[in-house]
Amino acid sequence: MPFEVGEKITYQLKWGIIPAGTVVLEVLPLTTIDGQPARHFRMTARSNGVIDTFYKVRDSIDGYTDLGLNHSLKYLKKQREGSSNQDVAVRFDTDKQTAQYHNLKKEEPRPSLVIPAGTFDPFSVIYYCRLFDFSVAKMVERPVTDGKKSVLGRLENRGRQTLIIDDTSYDTFLIEPDIKDVGGVFKKSDDANILIWMSADQRCIPVKLKSKVIVGSFTAEMISYQPR
Repeated sequence: MPFEVGEKITYQLKWGIIPAGTVVLEVLPLTTIDGQPARHFRMTARSNGVIDTFYKVRDSIDGYTDLGLNHSLKYLKKQREGSSNQDVAVRFDTDKQTAQYHNLKKEEPRPSLVIPAGTFDPFSVIYYCRLFDFSVAKMVERPVTDGKKSVLGRLENRGRQTLIIDDTSYDTFLIEPDIKDVGGVFKKSDDANILIWMSADQRCIPVKLKSKVIVGSFTAEMISYQPR
């Protein structure tokens, strides 16, 4: 694996040129989900003091996969953004090939959604993509679901680029996900996109992410990397 338990990546989040907060990606200790050994990944996002005054963000996402990183087992999302307050759980049944979405603030979960074998949640799929050698891989495809809709996720390799962040140079591959099936602010923006710069080494670290949506451009640049 290109990462180990204990890996922690911290990013500075900017809205345009305005510092907006921090995002942290972590590889947590192995655990079990419904009796199955599982990998555990976590993302937390926190807005800073200035942004807090008009749009406070305190989000966390947990993704759980099998040990071989072949498919997701569980997905949890706690969203605290402005007036939005959600607690979501998606459970994956690999035997029945279904995923079930449950808004925990409502009593009943949604009916199970039939999914293809090897489906990932929207977060854990990032770690799956880190398994690839992008000096060879030009396109990566994998089914992805948030429990409400199943789509074929696709990443296209746009080529090698040298990226400079705070006077540090990174050899990277520029990766562009296909977002035509992504909803929310992406669906409302005619020219929306997401760009990811992955380090061109065996760790395949997401060094920078940039998104363009209807409310402006956001970037997340790595400011700290702890391998374990």
